[in-house]
Amino acid sequence: MNAYELARVEYAKYGIDTDAAIERLRSVPVAMHCWQGDDVMGFDSKEALSGGIQTTGNYPGRATSPEELMADMRKAFSLIPGTKKINVHACYAIFAEGEAVGRDAIEPKHFAPWVELARELGVGLDFNPTFFSHPMVKDNLTLSSPDKDVRDYWIRHGKACIRIAEYFAKETGVPCVVNVWIPDGYKEVPADRYSPRLRFKESLDEMLSEPYDKSLVYITLESKVFGIGLESYTVGSAEFCLSYSTRKGITPLMDNGHYHPTEVVSDKIPALLAFNEKIALHITRGVRWDSDHVVAFDDETKEIAKEIVRCGALDRVFIALDYFDASINRLAAWVIGMRNVQKALLSALLTPHALLADYQNKADFTSMFALTEELKTMPFGAVWDRYLEVCGAPLGAEWIEEMRKYEAEVQLKR
Repeated sequence: MNAYELARVEYAKYGIDTDAAIERLRSVPVAMHCWQGDDVMGFDSKEALSGGIQTTGNYPGRATSPEELMADMRKAFSLIPGTKKINVHACYAIFAEGEAVGRDAIEPKHFAPWVELARELGVGLDFNPTFFSHPMVKDNLTLSSPDKDVRDYWIRHGKACIRIAEYFAKETGVPCVVNVWIPDGYKEVPADRYSPRLRFKESLDEMLSEPYDKSLVYITLESKVFGIGLESYTVGSAEFCLSYSTRKGITPLMDNGHYHPTEVVSDKIPALLAFNEKIALHITRGVRWDSDHVVAFDDETKEIAKEIVRCGALDRVFIALDYFDASINRLAAWVIGMRNVQKALLSALLTPHALLADYQNKADFTSMFALTEELKTMPFGAVWDRYLEVCGAPLGAEWIEEMRKYEAEVQLKR
């Protein structure tokens, strides 16, 4: 028997069908974020990154145009197995030569090239309003600003994004997830925590008055603990965003870098699933804080995947990546993170959750713990290689040579 056949026999002892696990994973979409490829620069503004966002590193080969960014994404997709989506930020609007359009006036036509790319790759599109790195971000405030002109500008931006998201969904035939996140907050302890949140609430209400097809567009709201320059207070806290999502019937989004260091999103997933039809995730890797490191095949990524699978929620959780690392090859950063999320999902699908839960319900914690530890040395690698083979993706580290060739022939010549 080859390695995979041996692995299939071993997993079968615990009631796990490895072929079924592979087929299930092939259909689970993971959204790859466009902003990793150019350090969150976008195409609509020359503003420096702001709003608690910072990219570190100066690795050569950064994409500097829509054509370069899309070429890099095509290459990354060829090295990543499974079903994928493209996640686009509004600042990646593509304008005709000489055209100047504010973010409050963007239209579907400014994103037509992204639809063309999605069709070419046979994937769907997700979308994000860009409430940062712009002259209309006044004193680190957008939808919660005391300046009505500022609030109105960003409300118009949000409404425009909803219209673009519906366009994406209709053109691709795949529902579009819209992620709303604002950087609003204060560096020092504020004198008034209440009023900014009331203004944010009212702005969201007005933004969501834009009509849209709820079967095509899922609007999510993302919270954050703090950001650079916003250390003392953020308007969109976890409590605010969860309360608002529940009140308005939209989808809560959790980014596992947006909580205190001792909090874990894996524990929050079943809590939110108990009250929401759908939830959304931005998977990243915080190192000491929300530092947006490339996703690793680490314990928390595995636990996030386990909770999704053991809750039977693969069709209820929108999975997307969100990080930006300019210290390594940017294309490699995409591939590493995407493949690691899929490794975590496959590992979860190869876990006998029902058996472990039965031990827990019988208070047989000895068997539960013992089996959990034994599963760590199961022949997972052989099943992963089989998954890559079925998907037509490079096995093991083979993709690194392909990436290096692309780097030498394309990226380093920019």
